[in-house]
Amino acid sequence: MTRRPAVAVTGLGVRCAAGATPAALWESLVQGRTATSLHTFDDEGTVVYPACPMAGFDPAGYLSPKEVRRADRSVQLAVCAAVDAVADAGGLEVEPGRRAVVTGTGYGGVISQENGIGRPDVLYAPRLMHNAGAYWISARLGITGPSLTVSTACASGTHAVGEAMQMIRAGCADVVVAGGHDSPLTPTTALAFGRAGAMVTECADPAAASRPFDIGRQGFVLAEGAAFLVLERLDLAHARGARIYATLTGYGRTSDAHHLTAPHPDGAGARACMEQALADAGTTAEAVTYVNAHGTGTELNDIAEAQAIAALFGPRRVPVTAPKSVTGHGLGLAGALEAVITAWSVREGLAPPTACLTRLDPRCELDVVTGEPRKIPNGPVISNSFAFGGHNACVVLDSPHG
Repeated sequence: MTRRPAVAVTGLGVRCAAGATPAALWESLVQGRTATSLHTFDDEGTVVYPACPMAGFDPAGYLSPKEVRRADRSVQLAVCAAVDAVADAGGLEVEPGRRAVVTGTGYGGVISQENGIGRPDVLYAPRLMHNAGAYWISARLGITGPSLTVSTACASGTHAVGEAMQMIRAGCADVVVAGGHDSPLTPTTALAFGRAGAMVTECADPAAASRPFDIGRQGFVLAEGAAFLVLERLDLAHARGARIYATLTGYGRTSDAHHLTAPHPDGAGARACMEQALADAGTTAEAVTYVNAHGTGTELNDIAEAQAIAALFGPRRVPVTAPKSVTGHGLGLAGALEAVITAWSVREGLAPPTACLTRLDPRCELDVVTGEPRKIPNGPVISNSFAFGGHNACVVLDSPHG
């Protein structure tokens, strides 16, 4: 049997409300500085909810004015984050046919879609298509190998990272630019999630609106952004002297097959996904040093995920962080953003705190990190994404130094 190649994380790039660089994002996380504020979703000012918009975003220097007109805001964010990730990695030092790109998005070009209803121009279709980000990134970075877009709601970003790892393992590519992007801050999207009871619409303190695992949670906070990682064969990364944030060692994906929007109540699908990812990584639950939770701040998700984590690792036996308390929930972006956060955690040996958690829901028997970052030893860490449609995705990262 041919030994599958190990996979390194050598580049990171982000654009989100909590930071325009991985370092700035990390600083927001360790300080517990939330990115949530009251946001006006419509021109008339009738839809005003807590959200995490990226203020002052400007794609100049990454896209020409003509290209900006041809690309939805979600894609503009994606190009900037992907190009930054490649620069952080020191470039893509393999021939174009051995490069690949995998993008994840839940909503595609939803801003362009809403703006063009009833009055579409000639670029309407290419602006809103889900694979537009993959096209723009491949064209910008000279990627002529595999190009793939995954859309599994809030698991899209994690699925993108996991499928990218599988491409390298299968020998389809030597380096993959993988990540997620979404810019869903439209009035229709906000009204839909608000009326469904999934999203925070009213909060005494907007900055504390995202409260995963807290007894006073009211739902998730909608966010926008993009996050990308450069994954490459570990041997090639070593050969060129690349800086390695972490190794990507395991990937799991399961389906609840239970309900269109609600997770399986006992977290069975989530637990199976984590178990699959750990088995793929060749490790066990006992070895895991830290869990990056999906942690949306919705009651059903929080309780189901907490039950899955407690059942697999034991109640309060592994440190848990919910970054959405700081970043908000970027839908198809979320898993990729949290893969970036998890890779940085591995490098720093720290689990960042969960912000805004004042009273842990007693139904969530977890050791949630709060207040200050917590030191974690070298060892496997797991990052979870559990989405509408019952789509579950988990990735395992580890220190490159063992």
